[in-house]
Amino acid sequence: MVVALRRLPNPRLTGLGGGIFAAGVMFLLGCVDWLLFDGGPLMYGLLFLPVAALTAVWVRPADLVTAPVSVPIAFAFGTLPIAGGTGGVGGRVLAVITTLALNAGWLYGGTLVAGVIATVRKVRMIRRRYR
Repeated sequence: MVVALRRLPNPRLTGLGGGIFAAGVMFLLGCVDWLLFDGGPLMYGLLFLPVAALTAVWVRPADLVTAPVSVPIAFAFGTLPIAGGTGGVGGRVLAVITTLALNAGWLYGGTLVAGVIATVRKVRMIRRRYR
């Protein structure tokens, strides 16, 4: 299993690159969720957790602090296709805010996942330097 995991790509994204990666993937997943599942929050939330984990794993060690910050922004950006809303920009903004409020559990969960992974990576990096 370790050999199979080592064959996976191991990119090192900058802080900005990690944010753009997460936002782009979440927007794409939001579009797919809207097309296939009519914007159901369950699928979007379930798909957010692995994106948050991958963002925290793939960000450079120097930019670890950006992973838990960029992941919630990406979640909010990805809700644009599934939020709905009518009545122009104001209606769209209110729909996004409502979607964020109703999916706060997924938002907090993904942020926690990214934060824990970034913290563990930082602690391991500090221990390696200490040794």
